[in-house]
Amino acid sequence: MRILIMGGTRFIGINLTQILVEQGHEVVLFNRGNNPPPVMGIPQIHGDRKKAADLTEKLQDQHFDAIFDNNGRKQEDTQPLADLFKDKVQHFVYVSSAGVYQQSEQLPHQEGDTIDPNSRHKGKHDTETYLDQQGLPWTSVRPVYIYGPKNYNDVEAWFFDRIVRDRPIPIPYDGTHITQLGHVKDLANAMAAILGKEEAKGQVYNISGERYVTFKGLAYACAEAAGKSPETVKLVHFDPKQFDFGKRKAFPLRVQHFFADIHKAKQHLNWQPEFDLISGLKDSFQNDYLPSGRDKADIDFTTDEQILQQ
Repeated sequence: MRILIMGGTRFIGINLTQILVEQGHEVVLFNRGNNPPPVMGIPQIHGDRKKAADLTEKLQDQHFDAIFDNNGRKQEDTQPLADLFKDKVQHFVYVSSAGVYQQSEQLPHQEGDTIDPNSRHKGKHDTETYLDQQGLPWTSVRPVYIYGPKNYNDVEAWFFDRIVRDRPIPIPYDGTHITQLGHVKDLANAMAAILGKEEAKGQVYNISGERYVTFKGLAYACAEAAGKSPETVKLVHFDPKQFDFGKRKAFPLRVQHFFADIHKAKQHLNWQPEFDLISGLKDSFQNDYLPSGRDKADIDFTTDEQILQQ
């Protein structure tokens, strides 16, 4: 297939590009040209997707069998692209988020669960709805928390920052909230597996790791991945409601139970996560966190100190 990836040079796109090229597809990236391509010599079209006219000018004469939209956050981001290639592509794959689900007493989240109208990810659900209404051959993936090398969101690195410096790790409440992480390579493999599957069209798939983990369990897993004994990690429990952190985040994950059922993706896509949590965190620590020099960087622990002083 000739495949267009929106972005392709940062996190999900790096892994997806490498996988699709290895599978023999012709991959073209559309981005602003701020980062090097993940595969040498791969064709790139430089433009700003936020400008619909720019998108149309650069892509209207192009032909693609499939499109992966990895970085459309709102309907207005994706609509020009969807309109441009309506009736012209075999598959349009969109990266949504499990953050669209309404918080519930019944877990794990399943693909048909109620959508939270106040979610900051609601724009992604609006995009899914638009793709469906336009009759595109679309599929959407809803990751929970994504981790792994090149992660530009503070998830595992937040824990590593404290572990390598032997600092206490602030954990909300008693640390028994349950969450879920999925390795970026597993997400990319699931996305690649969507291609060519007719039954995947018009479907939404939760994508994440096989198992769930508590907040304190995640802290211990990060310690193990960093080569330290979990018994040496000091957890400091705190009540977030007792503090005013302003716009700063004292903990990188939403303080609620948040995890999703991935059985539908495993069954429909013949997909299985490659990484368990420990091996995935080791991959991130050894192949990204340490090489980046973040273990020696100047990290702001202001919120930690605010918690520790009480």
